[in-house]
Amino acid sequence: METGIPGLSWDESKLKGFKVHELYPSVDVPARTGRRDFYKMGLVNGEITIEQDGQTVDIKGTTLFFINPKVAHSIVRHVRRTSGYACIFTESFITSRELHASPLFSVGDNPIIPLNDDEAFSIGNIFQKMLKAYNGDYLQKADVIKKCIALIIHEALEIQPPQLSAQFINGTNRIAHQFADLLERQFPIERSNDPLRLRTPQDFAASLAVHVNYLNRAVKTVTGKPTSAHIAARIIAESKALLKHTDWSIADIAYALGFDYPAYFNNYFKRITGTTPNSFRKV
Repeated sequence: METGIPGLSWDESKLKGFKVHELYPSVDVPARTGRRDFYKMGLVNGEITIEQDGQTVDIKGTTLFFINPKVAHSIVRHVRRTSGYACIFTESFITSRELHASPLFSVGDNPIIPLNDDEAFSIGNIFQKMLKAYNGDYLQKADVIKKCIALIIHEALEIQPPQLSAQFINGTNRIAHQFADLLERQFPIERSNDPLRLRTPQDFAASLAVHVNYLNRAVKTVTGKPTSAHIAARIIAESKALLKHTDWSIADIAYALGFDYPAYFNNYFKRITGTTPNSFRKV
């Protein structure tokens, strides 16, 4: 099963929820569409193209990149031009506060950090230690790897501190960011008996203590899309992940997403995607 990073096969993983890999020059490297159920982090020397949420970024030189699984993306390595390391991990593998609180994995801001020679050497050593632990027989290798991931995140934050002030110049940007953060904090859904609580613009407005008209205006101004469109897109994205990556029944998924009846979920899914949940699962 492909992971979205050339050369990494999830089926070959030695640890549940994690894989690390050294990148070698490749003769034939097609575009890979990224799966949604894990994070990606890589140290790349050379040229690589990352497409995320409809925007294409060309990377040259030595860079460290972080990719959030909640944003649609694909990766293209250019022929015979890249080397370095990459790792993938599920949210269940990393339970530390470093991941969930880190701006490096915030929605809408998947950083690509240029590195100088000293920075590249330092972070490369951490990746090498991670790779050694991954391939070794040490019983506590998972703990070593988690500490390496956390260390890379902290090193990256030291190299490129989060510039949050510019994002919050006014109340409109602030409320739009708070809405996006509140929306994402509901995912991923891990238990079918813990249903989604915020499903409408009114729900989010009440939680943020603002009038729904103000919320809608702020989100539309900042993102160009209505609040309801963001909510619908996120619910559909999560429903697709649950359909593909769990054995939950359609009814369980419907209830987990906050639908009172499976029929309501079926109609909602078909209206937005053009197909039924059951048909999507069989593809």
